Amino acid sequence: MNRPSRGAWVAILIGMVAVTAAILLWMGRVPICTCGTVKLWHGVVVSSENSQHITDWYTPSHIIHGILFYGALHLVARRLGLLPRLAIATIVEAAWEIAENTNAVINRYREATIALDYFGDSVLNSVSDILAMWLGFWLAARLPVWASVALVLVFEIGVAWMIRDNLTLNVLMLLWPLDAVKAWQAGG
Repeated sequence: MNRPSRGAWVAILIGMVAVTAAILLWMGRVPICTCGTVKLWHGVVVSSENSQHITDWYTPSHIIHGILFYGALHLVARRLGLLPRLAIATIVEAAWEIAENTNAVINRYREATIALDYFGDSVLNSVSDILAMWLGFWLAARLPVWASVALVLVFEIGVAWMIRDNLTLNVLMLLWPLDAVKAWQAGG
């Protein structure tokens, strides 16, 4: 059985991102920030521009996704090879980007978290989130396990310190909101 070449896998991966972007546009997501600019970094969390630009305080969460996906797929699907595992990780990340931008999840963020002004991601931000996941996957494939774990801890602790949110708190508050955490995140 012939396996796809490296070039074919790259085309498949790029195609997955393009299909995700097309689905998000079809869902009514804005291509870029409605402010009309594209920024490499936007660091104001409580802002209508949050999750609208290339990177923001939630980019480390997507890098962590890549590290976690690499670790999980290394354990259960190592024989598939690196690029097929990256394709699986991309499907999962793209599915999350699509689900995250549905009205149900956007409303859940508004109800359960401090993200009162969250209106979903721009397509640019969603594509950038997938690329950040690729970066995390690539780093995990090259770093020793201890370095990947250290990177996750640095991101989680650093982002929590800076904005009172991170991947762990985001998942917790989405699935099982706690008033004490919400009050702490609001600065109380």
